[in-house]
Amino acid sequence: MNFSHLFAQSSPIPTHAIAAMLAIILGAWQLLSKKGNATHRYIGYTWVLLMLYVSISSFWIHSIKVVGLFSPIHLLSIFTIWTLYKSVQAVRRKNIAKHKRMMKLLYVLGLVITGLFTLLPNRTMYEVFFI
Repeated sequence: MNFSHLFAQSSPIPTHAIAAMLAIILGAWQLLSKKGNATHRYIGYTWVLLMLYVSISSFWIHSIKVVGLFSPIHLLSIFTIWTLYKSVQAVRRKNIAKHKRMMKLLYVLGLVITGLFTLLPNRTMYEVFFI
């Protein structure tokens, strides 16, 4: 791995990528560990904040422009922010099944699938991991 490629990018790309990598790790921990205890809640709060940062910071990343400065990934960011809100609302209302479904969806769609796209050739994360 060569993080110099990442840190050579303009802001907010480095912090966006680091937050996303931390969210991938913490999200996997959340999905695999015991639920409902204090550790799960604290890691969950941290994960939600990381995901909010990743989503919001994406609006200042314009490497793919489809409509003005924006691309379909920005629609995913809006979806992520809304789903985070609804998922936190669900768990506060004790609707654990809905919370679980939404968080799994966000992890897979918002991190795993989009993360795989960042590993395509000529993308920053491809350069970090493979060059």
